[in-house]
Amino acid sequence: MSTPGKRIRFHVSIMATILAVVLIATATTIVIVLAVSDRSVQTTAESLFDAAGRSARVQTESLLSQVQDHATISATVPSMVLPIEGYAQDHPALPYLRRVLQGSEHTYSIYVGREDGNFLQIMRATGRDVPDGAELIIRSINRVGDTRRQHWTYLNGAGAVLRQEIGDDPAYDPRERPWYEGAIESGSTILTDPYRFDALQELGITASRELSDGSGVVGVDLTLAGLQEYANATAVSVGGGIALTDGDSTPLAVAERVAPLLDTLSLPLKDQSQLRRVVDADGNEWFLRSDPWTLAGGETWRVITAAPISDFLGPFVALRGRIIAASLVLLLISFPVIFFISRSLTRVVGALAEEAEKIRDFDFSPSEPITSSIVEFHQLAEGFGEMKSALSQRTRDLNANMEQLAKIIELNIAISAENDINRLSELILTGARELAGADGGSLYLKNEAGTHLEFQIVLNQTLGFAQGGSSGDPITLPPVPLYSEDGSPNNNNVVTHAFHTGETFNIDDAYNAEQFDFSGTRRFDESSGYHSKSILTVPLKPRGSGIIGAMQLLNRIDPETGEIGTFSPEIQRFVEALSAGAATALYNRDLIESQKRLFDSMIRLIAGAIDAKSPYTGGHCARVPVLAMMLGKEAESVREGPLAEFAFESDQDWRAFRIGAWLHDAGKVTTPDFVVDKSTKLETIYNRIHEIRTRFEVILRDARIARHEAVLAGADPEEEDRKLADIEAELVDDYDFVAECNLGGEFLSEEHVARLNRIAKRTWMRHFDDTVGLSWEEATRVSDEALQAAKSLPVEEHLIADKPEQVIPRTSEFYQTYEGFGFTIPVPEPLYNRGELYNLSISRGTLASEERFKINEHVMQTIVMLEELPFPDALQRVPEYAGTHHEALNGTGYPRQLTGEDLSIPARVMAIADIFEALTASDRPYKPPKPLSVAVDILSKFRDEGHIDPDLFKLFLTSGAYRQYAEQYLKPEQLDEVDISKYV
Repeated sequence: MSTPGKRIRFHVSIMATILAVVLIATATTIVIVLAVSDRSVQTTAESLFDAAGRSARVQTESLLSQVQDHATISATVPSMVLPIEGYAQDHPALPYLRRVLQGSEHTYSIYVGREDGNFLQIMRATGRDVPDGAELIIRSINRVGDTRRQHWTYLNGAGAVLRQEIGDDPAYDPRERPWYEGAIESGSTILTDPYRFDALQELGITASRELSDGSGVVGVDLTLAGLQEYANATAVSVGGGIALTDGDSTPLAVAERVAPLLDTLSLPLKDQSQLRRVVDADGNEWFLRSDPWTLAGGETWRVITAAPISDFLGPFVALRGRIIAASLVLLLISFPVIFFISRSLTRVVGALAEEAEKIRDFDFSPSEPITSSIVEFHQLAEGFGEMKSALSQRTRDLNANMEQLAKIIELNIAISAENDINRLSELILTGARELAGADGGSLYLKNEAGTHLEFQIVLNQTLGFAQGGSSGDPITLPPVPLYSEDGSPNNNNVVTHAFHTGETFNIDDAYNAEQFDFSGTRRFDESSGYHSKSILTVPLKPRGSGIIGAMQLLNRIDPETGEIGTFSPEIQRFVEALSAGAATALYNRDLIESQKRLFDSMIRLIAGAIDAKSPYTGGHCARVPVLAMMLGKEAESVREGPLAEFAFESDQDWRAFRIGAWLHDAGKVTTPDFVVDKSTKLETIYNRIHEIRTRFEVILRDARIARHEAVLAGADPEEEDRKLADIEAELVDDYDFVAECNLGGEFLSEEHVARLNRIAKRTWMRHFDDTVGLSWEEATRVSDEALQAAKSLPVEEHLIADKPEQVIPRTSEFYQTYEGFGFTIPVPEPLYNRGELYNLSISRGTLASEERFKINEHVMQTIVMLEELPFPDALQRVPEYAGTHHEALNGTGYPRQLTGEDLSIPARVMAIADIFEALTASDRPYKPPKPLSVAVDILSKFRDEGHIDPDLFKLFLTSGAYRQYAEQYLKPEQLDEVDISKYV
């Protein structure tokens, strides 16, 4: 644009004076000027109104978009989903909410409503009985016990608390508000219709959006009064302004300058956008334009711009009159001069009209400067140039800010989804470096001892330097001590000072910064030839925790010049916003890992407790997971055959399998020890063979007493001694037989059972009442026959008996516990049958059917217990893996009698691991450990009978997993040779 002084310029009045003497061809001059300037003036006036109106519309739409963007971005901030408690003045989301509120002068408040009815809001201190000096109000609603309470906290400009109030059972429930319901129904960001704000009791509109995790809705308020104030401040021209209506043509804000126009005219708000001319009640002619604006939720509002035509035509009409007058004078002097001036004016006005069209179309590309010897035209051209430059810069700034906000949202989403610490660290630092335009940077995290800040990743683009993260190169830089030798905080380093103070430090030139020690930085520069200058250090402070580390960016690079610059306050705010989400992601990742370690430790503790409960199980719960994981990894590596398609999809699936293996015998915690450890048929808490032995002793003593009584009565002593010897020999032989039956070592034949019954019928005399000294539970099971016998002592009883009180009934709660789980295993009617003859008659082993069911029931208990646990989605299959190790492919297993079609590969792996460990275990007191070859042979029989998967059994042998496990856990004497060719 040319400047005054480089050429001679004339005011219109001077030109008119010079041409006053020109009188020739007056009529022709008037016709030419009217014909040319009228069309140009009209076009220019319309273009100027369109340009000014478009600028106002852009600003208005930018304001409303900003409010929606605040709601959209806030819905992704991790700290918004945290619990809301008490006055909530320390809630981690408040610093973010406060920055949003203070960064937008037209916003009244910002808040979050939770699905449980809790509510957190920060608003400007207006509209209430507030204390002097109050600038902000924090409002929270949460539940304390059975009571909902509302809290008010009044803060001054420095954030100090001026007053706090509390009330019970507030009527306000965020879930019933239009902004909450609309956001939930829409699934996107919405702008509500005007409604009355609860706290302010004024009308306003709200931009709201559902939180990213679905736990509530975030809202941003804009009062109609604030919108009205904005409308009054937004000018289209001297007498023009804007109006904003909703989709039903309801005015939301109307500038006072155009209010008379809107009161007297019916606006066609639903028409397509177009420039119109209208006349108000006073006969004044106006430009009017109504443009639709579509909200994020799909609704359409209207932005109306209006201005008196005289604001745009007036100067041109006046100018045209002066030009005509001057033209008449000039034409008297010289027709060519007039013609030249007319063409010059037409060129300038046409050029201005073209510039106005470009501005209206958002074309801010450079163009040739418009010059004119007319001062007014020259000033108008300069004004056009300055307006074009300002609009261009504003548009670039808005676009840049939107891009930065979009980057922060994308980065926060990506960061929150990443679990690997190396990739997470790299994602955070790389994102921050790109966001700030930095050349390098580093990320520090506090070590477990809390004594140092350790480097997690270091990057420098100029040097091509990368350590840590996913680079594969280890960190060589030493950690930075957080404390001095005397225990005081180390504030010499900027990164440790930021950690201790929680403040951001933006240093323009490290070489001129005297507050901190940058000697290490200078040594690095000397050794590498690098020059460290601008440094931005931001502490990492997650929600609900102290500072966990810091992020440092180095050397802001100017994108246009490539020179090292400084980190602007705007860039600092963007990096701080990113660091808040990054810190929360790092903290959450560490918290999740800690919870996983605690969860796994608890599982191992439970498994160890189950093993320790009985010497018969030993280390079973610890060894089965090892063997299951061995075989599972081998199965996953198979690339052909029936197992080729098997693979766990993620590490979480492997973890679910491992947990299922650890907990596969969790139900044994409910199995009584006297059942698990039952080593003889008559054993309960103790071995009841001694009761029967005592009865044999009584019978023998009775026989000896009878011998003496017979001799005293005159019988032959030798004959009586012979009879006594026969009786004693028979009793000893019978007792030895009964004791042998009690061991359960061999199969009990029908002949043996018949002999047991004959021995059991032998009688003895009981002289004492066996219904006294009983517990309450035992007394409830005493039969009427036993009670009657107690009244007529002594009584004759069988040597070995099955008494009614020895049968313990099963309660109805048992069936209720397992209802709906699909268990098909037959259930014995009584809980236990402790009858002596009944137990001694067990044909194989030491367990009665009731006791064997009780042991098998541990799988049912395992399934019930695990199904009731709220496992996350990744661990949903833990109950399946833990509860199917006793199922068989042929459908004969328990507790659901599943078949091969119902059993997954991991479930089949569990069955093999459980059986093989039991066969080879050397810590079972009731049996010697089996050699490796015998265990494999028995396992092959399980395969042949359809109990276990033949492909997995083959893989178990061919992969060497059986040998690998045996060498690790079996005793040396068990490690014999196995010819696997016999089985594969």
